[in-house]
Amino acid sequence: MTGTAESPGTLVLAGTPIGDVSDAPPRLAQELATADVVAAEDTRRMKRLTQALGVQVGGRVVSYFEGNESARTPELVEALAGGARVLLVTDAGMPSVSDPGYRLVAAAVERDIRVTAVPGPSAVLTALALSGLPVDRFCFEGFLPRKAGERLSRLKEVAEERRTLVYFEAPHRLDDTLAAMAEAFGEDRRAAVCRELTKTYEEVKRGPLKALAEWAAEGVRGEITVVVEGAPEKSADDLTPDELVRRVRVREEAGERRKEAIAAVAADAGLPKREVFDAVVAAKNAARTAP
Repeated sequence: MTGTAESPGTLVLAGTPIGDVSDAPPRLAQELATADVVAAEDTRRMKRLTQALGVQVGGRVVSYFEGNESARTPELVEALAGGARVLLVTDAGMPSVSDPGYRLVAAAVERDIRVTAVPGPSAVLTALALSGLPVDRFCFEGFLPRKAGERLSRLKEVAEERRTLVYFEAPHRLDDTLAAMAEAFGEDRRAAVCRELTKTYEEVKRGPLKALAEWAAEGVRGEITVVVEGAPEKSADDLTPDELVRRVRVREEAGERRKEAIAAVAADAGLPKREVFDAVVAAKNAARTAP
């Protein structure tokens, strides 16, 4: 091993190609050849990668995926504490970004073990760059819940987010997800569906959410990243009592208590909480007296 008990080892998070193997960072081959332990999300895919790179793995290879992540983390941490250099690779992209890795990083940090990275391709940044949407500020939201109600609720939580939003999605759920986005964000909100990035059949489909949902209903294949334009900034004239009430309702539907929702809406709008509260009460009273 490369270290000792007095000198703990190193955890290396290695980015792997998201499609084209020639995009592999040069250091990846070196790390694969010299690591004491290689933890791979899929050992068969890792073997194909090493063959393509022409490299022989020098250390022990173990699987590290969602199903065994909790159980295997302590074993890997002990190897690190004993001086090992542990290389973590996932199927594509950067470990821990919607992939296994977070638990191991957190556990290593807890033990004061050095964590470093071999930077590599990123579907998030590649999709952002190709989307044609603003990229100066963005939020990565990962995968949405599979259940329709939970998915819509999660989307409504960020309906007023002004930063560009990035999501991963499975191809067989893409049409439902885009339809839910159109409902939560508005049918005309601009978006880009990035499919099979860096691969032979790479495609970027751009347009309003409603049109993209109709396109996806015909069936889409491949690895999918969705980039969605942030909410337009509201002017002072747009912040009518009805708009304030709508914002509070969106937050309540997402699971926030009314008091918290009112405070958040007021903070976002730069208004006193009392003004938002009064608008909510007035709307409630109007609903009671309506015929």
